Amino acid sequence: MANIKSSAKRDEKSKQLRAKNRADKTELKTMMKKFDAAVAEGNRDAAVSAYKVAVKTVDRAAGKGLLPKNNAARKKSAMTVKLNDLAE
Repeated sequence: MANIKSSAKRDEKSKQLRAKNRADKTELKTMMKKFDAAVAEGNRDAAVSAYKVAVKTVDRAAGKGLLPKNNAARKKSAMTVKLNDLAE
């Protein structure tokens, strides 16, 4: 337990930020799984719409600092390859 008022505030703030980051990461994983599921079932229309949402979510996560920039680029590139393979 913090003895100093400012450290107690900081502790509370870090707990709130941790919860927010966990929620954002969970959302990111969910969107990626929805895209993968659409690709797995072979539904092109569902995959395209899930791709748009997933890419937007990855970009948002990279902007917030949840993902490194290159990690986000790698995820988007892999999704693009999966989507393009689905078309053929």
